[in-house]
Amino acid sequence: MSESTAQPKTVLLRRGEVHSPADPFATAMVVERGQVAWVGSEGAADAFADGVDEVVDLDGALVTPAFTDAHVHTTATGLALTGLDLSGAPSLEAALALVRDFAAARPHDRVLLGHGWDAARWPGGRPPTRAELDEATGGRPLYLSRIDVHSAVVTTALLDLTPGLGPVDGPLVADAHHAVRATALAAVTAEQRAEAQRAALAHAASLGIGSVHECAGPEISSEDDFTDLLRLAAAEPAPRVVGYWAEQDVRKARELGAIGAAGDLFVDGALGSHTACLHQPYADAGHTGTAYLDAAAVAAHVVACTEAGLQAGFHAIGDAAVTAVVEGVRTAAEKLGLARIRAARHRVEHAEMLTPDTIAAFVELGLTASVQPAFDALWGGEDGMYAQRLGAERARTLNPFAALLRGGVPLAFGSDSPVTPLDPWGTVRAAAFHHTPEHRVSVRAAFTAHTRGGWRAVGRDDAGVLVPGAPADYAVWRTDELVVQAPDDRVARWSTDPRSGTPGLPDLTPGRELPVCLRTVVGGRTVFVRPGE
Repeated sequence: MSESTAQPKTVLLRRGEVHSPADPFATAMVVERGQVAWVGSEGAADAFADGVDEVVDLDGALVTPAFTDAHVHTTATGLALTGLDLSGAPSLEAALALVRDFAAARPHDRVLLGHGWDAARWPGGRPPTRAELDEATGGRPLYLSRIDVHSAVVTTALLDLTPGLGPVDGPLVADAHHAVRATALAAVTAEQRAEAQRAALAHAASLGIGSVHECAGPEISSEDDFTDLLRLAAAEPAPRVVGYWAEQDVRKARELGAIGAAGDLFVDGALGSHTACLHQPYADAGHTGTAYLDAAAVAAHVVACTEAGLQAGFHAIGDAAVTAVVEGVRTAAEKLGLARIRAARHRVEHAEMLTPDTIAAFVELGLTASVQPAFDALWGGEDGMYAQRLGAERARTLNPFAALLRGGVPLAFGSDSPVTPLDPWGTVRAAAFHHTPEHRVSVRAAFTAHTRGGWRAVGRDDAGVLVPGAPADYAVWRTDELVVQAPDDRVARWSTDPRSGTPGLPDLTPGRELPVCLRTVVGGRTVFVRPGE
C-alpha cells in the first residue's frame, strides 16, 4: 500500500457526527501519527485541544471511513476523464460527432483513444462501422473501447499498425481486441500516463475514496504503467493504491510489487460483448460466450499463488466461468488443504451469475466476491442489457448481493472504472436499491462492503473503520439528516430512533442528493479539500 512521505499532523475534529462503532454518538475524533487515537463526545474533546497541531471545526458535517474502490483501472480512468468519453452519447450519430470533435481538437496524438460506447442503449442498437470511424477521424488511428472494455471498434489506420490483423470490421473481441488495445496503449507516452493517473487519483480523492485496488495486467495495460502508478501514488498526496497483476506468472507479480497475481485474470469476458462464458446460450446470440481459462488452469494458479504467499484472483462473470473458478479452487484445496486456501483470501472479480451452489462454494473456500453494484443500476431491470442478453428470467438472478451476505461471503465493492464511474455513494445506493428486490442489502451493509470490505479483501481486518488504532483514512461530508437502518429492515423502512446505538448514515433514497465530500484524509495526510471549505 502506498502513502506519501510527509509527516501527518495531530488533528482534533469536533462538532460533527463521527461514524464509529466505538461510540455511536461520537461527535469528535483525534488523529495522531496517522492513526485514529480517540473518538468520543464534544464535551470530552476539550481535553485534547491544547495538544494537537490542528483543530477542524466540522460544523455538523459527517465523518466516515474513506471508501475503498476494490476494482479500478487507474490510467484508463484518467484517460477517460481527460479524453474522449462516449458513455453519455445518446445515439450513434452523437457518438460520431464527439469523435469528429475530439479528432479535430487533438491533431498531434499518434493514436486517438476513446471509451464508453454502448450500442445496446442507442436507437438501432448498432455500433459504428470502420468506414464511419475512418470518415470521422480523417483516416487517423483510433481505438474506441466498449463500455465493458471487452470489445472495441477501431479505424483502418489502427488495424494497419497492428501486426497480424487484416481489414476486419465490427467490434473486435478476444485476441484481436487485445492486439489492437496493445497497439493503441503503446502510443501513450509516459507523460500522458502520469497525467491520466494523477487525474484519476485526484478525482477519487474528491469523492472520499481513500484506497483503490488497481487491477492491471499484460492484457490490460503494461508493466511500466503499473509500476509507474505505484511509484506516483507513493510519492504524492493521493489515495492508497493496492496493486494486482493479472498474469499466471506468479514471480512476475511479485517482482512488480503486486500483492496478488489476481484482478482481471480473465476466465471469460463480459455480457455486453457476448464474451461472458455461460452454461446455456445467450438469448440474443447462438453461442455461450468465450472461455479463456478452464478449471485445471485455475487450480494450477491458485496452488502457485498460495505457495508463494500471494492472493490469486480471477475475472469471472458468466455462470460457466464461475463454475470453472469454483471447481479449480476446490481442486487446489484438495491438494494444499482447505485451511491454507481460506487463509489466502483469494478473490473473484464481478461474479455476476451465481447459483445457490456456487455461493455455497464461495463460503466453503473462503473466496471474496469483488463486485460492482453499479452494473445492476446501469444494465439491470426488465428492459436492460442483461435482459436483452439473457432473457428476463436469467437476468433477474444476477448480482445476488443479499444471498452472498446471508451465506457469509465477504463482499468488497468497486466500480471497475472506467466501465462505470467512480461514485461510492452511488454504488451504496445501487446495492440498497437493486432492480431485483430480493437482492437488495441494507445501506449499512453496503457501506461496510465499500469501506471495511475492501481492506478485508487485501488481508487487513484492522482498517476501514474509525476506531482507536485504525489507520486514519476518513472523509468529511456535507449531507442531510442521518438515518439508521436496522440490519433486518427492508430498505424502504427507515428509523431515526437514537436508542438503536447504531451510527447513522445518509438517506440514499433515489431522488435525494448524495453527500458531498469536503475533505479526504489518508493515513492522517489530507489528500483533498473542497475549495472554499
